[in-house]
Amino acid sequence: MGTLKLRFAMIATLTMIIGLSTLFITIILSLLGPIDLLTLGIFVVFINVLQWLIAPYIIDAMYRTRRVSRAEEPELYNIVERISARSGIKTPEVRIAQIPIPNAFAYGSPLTGNRVAVTTGLLNTLNMEEIEAVIGHEIGHLKHRDVQVMMFVSLLPAIFYYVGYSLMYSSIYYYGGSRDRRGNGSLLALIGFLSIAVYWILTLFTLYLSRLREYYADRHSASIVQDGARKLSEGLVKIVHSTTRMRRRYANMGGLSSFKALFISDPDSADKDSIALSRTGVSRGDSELVAEYLRRKATLLDQIAELFSTHPNIIKRLRALQELM
Repeated sequence: MGTLKLRFAMIATLTMIIGLSTLFITIILSLLGPIDLLTLGIFVVFINVLQWLIAPYIIDAMYRTRRVSRAEEPELYNIVERISARSGIKTPEVRIAQIPIPNAFAYGSPLTGNRVAVTTGLLNTLNMEEIEAVIGHEIGHLKHRDVQVMMFVSLLPAIFYYVGYSLMYSSIYYYGGSRDRRGNGSLLALIGFLSIAVYWILTLFTLYLSRLREYYADRHSASIVQDGARKLSEGLVKIVHSTTRMRRRYANMGGLSSFKALFISDPDSADKDSIALSRTGVSRGDSELVAEYLRRKATLLDQIAELFSTHPNIIKRLRALQELM
């Protein structure tokens, strides 16, 4: 998928999400009246914006990140500074997360500014040229304002989720029984059910938009880092394999996926993504391993699983990077 097609697909998906949301909100308002629904909507927006503002503090606590200086990690710091300059953005704060799973993520808010974090597992698993390509991907997210875009888009399904369950709850406890002579309870239950259905539809569109923006960040890394497509491909394969081993070794690491949309690779899909690695053997060279992976075909099960993932299927992602080499 070329850059223009990718941009068009993202704009079209975003337009679809906003358009569907506006349509169904208008229908619900016309049926129920604006006061209570608008109050609930304002509350949901307030909670999500507050979460966005304080999320960096939560992420730092959950992933045990610490800020590092140029003196502590000169090579890593120089990479972030160099890639930021090439991307035309201010150098974000550099942090290291004290967790063994190899990954990296970009995040931030108006309260904290932008941040890029790499895990100790990433530093121990990838070589510096692969880390450079991973940093290029994360800087791409910051340049494209993906944190803000996805926060805004995620608000819309959340509104329908809370509206749906609130209306169904109201239909049971406030309009149930013989008191409901006008059938208000049935109407509320129906609108609540439809709101939940809209929530799931919008969630699928939101996940699709997230996958498109991952492709876009990959493309940024390939364009800003010398030989970036190859470096990122090899880095992704190594991240997938190492993550699988870590998850099998540490059964209590599931909580690390709480903010998996931030990661360069979805840790929850690592097990199925690494099936090809176990077939080809991990002792092979990085380039050979990528080549073996590219010879695979995404199965129907893979494509269905991708619909519910924040990240693209690893085979499709590697093939997209291959086109940029």
